[in-house]
Amino acid sequence: MNPYLAEFIGTFLLLLLGSGVVANMLLPLTKGNGGGIMGICTAWALAVFTGVVVAGPYSGAHLNPAVTVGLGLTGKFDWALAPGYILAQVLGAMVGVGFAWLMYKDHYEQEKDPGMIAAPFGTSPAIRNFKLNFLSELIGTFVLVLVILYNAGVKIEDVNQTPIGMGSLGAIPVAFLVWVIGLGLGGTTGYAINPARDFGPRLMHQLLPIKGKGPTDWGYAWIPILGPLVGAALAAGLFLVAGS
Repeated sequence: MNPYLAEFIGTFLLLLLGSGVVANMLLPLTKGNGGGIMGICTAWALAVFTGVVVAGPYSGAHLNPAVTVGLGLTGKFDWALAPGYILAQVLGAMVGVGFAWLMYKDHYEQEKDPGMIAAPFGTSPAIRNFKLNFLSELIGTFVLVLVILYNAGVKIEDVNQTPIGMGSLGAIPVAFLVWVIGLGLGGTTGYAINPARDFGPRLMHQLLPIKGKGPTDWGYAWIPILGPLVGAALAAGLFLVAGS
């Protein structure tokens, strides 16, 4: 499989299942309504597992621009591939959340709270404090990328080789990693820890004809984009200073 297509499909699966579980837990009249944070974190972890299983052998299963940037900064990934990877991740996230919306469309139309309608599309803080919200996204992504870097194997010298990413951990360990980040660090902002996961779906919230939706909250959108990228850069810096 083409690595860009692998990133698209892997991120599509990630958001189809991840956005789907938030819709299932929060929207009215679903079978999973009221399931709570444990169900959401578990399903997101297994959504990452699903994406990694499919994309890992072909692209390394980055599924996340922060992972791509962290690997690039440490010389473990060819920068020439990065723009295509990131574009594929964003588009995959958009299509994945679009299908999740279509599946739950009847339930979206039963919801009267614009905040609940927006929740399956993009993250939002429990307490709106941009400095601490930014720090939350930075720390969560720092943990994600640092663990990946210490399990990423050899440096990629040839673009014909399989690029490394979350797939380097193996699908099950990376699912546990995302699970513990969600449970331990996700209560403040909903742990985007992935710019594509937040930006693509947020854009779809803006574009889709969703009944009863409110503002897309672009004023907050920079936090789940910049926070993860800074967290990834700091993880890369520590990795380079401390040594592999």
